[in-house]
Amino acid sequence: MKKAVIAIDSFKGCLSSAEAGKAAAEGIRSVYPECEILCLPIADGGEGMLEVLIEATDGQRIHISAHNPLMEWHTACYGILKNGRTVCIEMAGISGLPLVPPEKRNPMLTTSYGTGELIRDALERGCRNFIIGIGGSATNDAGLGMLQALGFRFLDKEGKVLRTGCGGVLMEVASIDTSFVHPGLRTSHFTVACDVQNPFCGPEGAAYIFAPQKGADRKMVEALDAGMKNFAEVIFHKTGKDISNHPGAGAAGGMGGSLLAFLNAELKPGIQLMLDTLDFSNKIKGADLIITGEGKADKQTLMGKVPSGILDKARKQKIPVILIAGSVENADDLHRAGFRGVYSINPPSITLEQAMQSKVARANISETVVEICRSF
Repeated sequence: MKKAVIAIDSFKGCLSSAEAGKAAAEGIRSVYPECEILCLPIADGGEGMLEVLIEATDGQRIHISAHNPLMEWHTACYGILKNGRTVCIEMAGISGLPLVPPEKRNPMLTTSYGTGELIRDALERGCRNFIIGIGGSATNDAGLGMLQALGFRFLDKEGKVLRTGCGGVLMEVASIDTSFVHPGLRTSHFTVACDVQNPFCGPEGAAYIFAPQKGADRKMVEALDAGMKNFAEVIFHKTGKDISNHPGAGAAGGMGGSLLAFLNAELKPGIQLMLDTLDFSNKIKGADLIITGEGKADKQTLMGKVPSGILDKARKQKIPVILIAGSVENADDLHRAGFRGVYSINPPSITLEQAMQSKVARANISETVVEICRSF
């Protein structure tokens, strides 16, 4: 074997993507010491996307103070990738649900303002290409807060500027003033990691499907959905864009819709965005084998997760893909999907507690990859 590519998702709570990849590389090297090994940290566009892209591109972390979902000051981080103009932002890092104590979770009150502050800070540094992961938010404000931080002003029926955007403000929006929008947005491009297809509003929209997970009761859900419908109408009158039923517009409490309507964003499945950003198709050219993996492999693996995205790219170049995981279910389905082999790294007798120990997991990955290489 002359060239092998390793692209393993993190084993959550156990190993990072880079740590899992290093363990697999040790396994390959022990069997094929002369093999060229390309180890690529990877994530599916959700949690971990920021760290992966910073590491993979030798980028830098930018730490600033911004507002959390309750408008309290919080230290946040985003990444500027190696080219100096591309930014990666994880919405969850400043507007995420874990930043709100369970007893204070109320999407009528939470705001995405902090996400807008991160974008604005990057604009001030000259960045114009944005990669944004919008999973894990605590908000259902349709991106109102984010837009306000970028200079958009929202007015009520009397022409008064509305307070900081939150779910409870959506019903009050009657018009939009773009006079003070940050000028850098005119020449900026936004690509958004979005793995849901929910529309902006309605029975399958942001409020009904996601707001209960963020602390909303039935009455709040109805009020939020009414606010989303109102905001969608105002957006249509201002921009001519009807986002109410656009797939993905309901992501992150309607953040997807505002990014589409006001920032001309492109919504992409997370793993597709990651692989495109990493130039994965070019990097795997000439590979004899790709090893991918994740903590648990099952039917869900085939629904937009890291291994399925990698398999799709590899098949186009006829490169065999091996899948390793902490646990494996539905192995027949995974084989039928096209994986050349599917392996659990853990022996049947091991306990979950033992398997989750980093040292044990690293050793098990290396040993499994040794067996794979010998049979390959």
